Amino acid sequence: MSLPLPLPLPLALPGGPEPARAAQGAPGEPDEAADAPLPVEQGSARLPSYIRDHRARLRARFTEGGATAMPDYELLELVLFRAIPRQDVKPLARRLLDAFGDFNRVLSAPPARLAAVEGVGPAVVLELKVVEAAAQRLARARVMHRPVISSWTALIDYCHTAMAHRETEQFRVLYLDRKNTLIADEAQAQGTVDHVPVYPREVVKRALELNASALILVHNHPSGDPTPSEADIAMTEQIRVAAEALAITLHDHLIVGRERELSFRAEGYL
Repeated sequence: MSLPLPLPLPLALPGGPEPARAAQGAPGEPDEAADAPLPVEQGSARLPSYIRDHRARLRARFTEGGATAMPDYELLELVLFRAIPRQDVKPLARRLLDAFGDFNRVLSAPPARLAAVEGVGPAVVLELKVVEAAAQRLARARVMHRPVISSWTALIDYCHTAMAHRETEQFRVLYLDRKNTLIADEAQAQGTVDHVPVYPREVVKRALELNASALILVHNHPSGDPTPSEADIAMTEQIRVAAEALAITLHDHLIVGRERELSFRAEGYL
């Protein structure tokens, strides 16, 4: 009786195609890493040597000297390596910077606008948004549940990180307890490029719910200029009056611009 012969295993011939592998991702998503049990770095063996060497040099420079001496496009390349493990990412880094201006604005750009850039797929958008969220969470951790007076510089840094590069206005309220410790940081409203609707009654109502004793208002100007408008000044006064009626102190209103911040208290508006 003859036994069935085993099927031949696929062989990789020199210069020929590799044996069939698991699917590398859906068509149209070239930046998606393969769902393989091996680490992403394994895929770098298939890179041309000049790309592989370039990535190794960038990683070594970052490890040895940090980000300070690296231009924006190289730092952005390091972020893109994880999302696009088997391609040269320098052209994409350049396109992103051309579209948004600098590293910070790339990270804070809306997902829809990022996706409109040639070469950006879901994995790139996700990687950029994870880095943005990590930066904001780190900055926020330095100010939450700490006295505001002793951590004022950290508070300004957090506001700048979270809001300076947004393309639309956002209004936030920082709620403080009797010891001026930050107990809550909440985005109250989202707006357009030059306006955000704010309702003083809702701000004060939330302060009562949190048992807050003081407030700091924060909003950004996407134009980059933190000079307050007449509407900003009028809205601030309305909140101050509503808060004082309930023995809640309005400590300050910060307007975050692209390069600097303006304090109502320091400028004499409060």
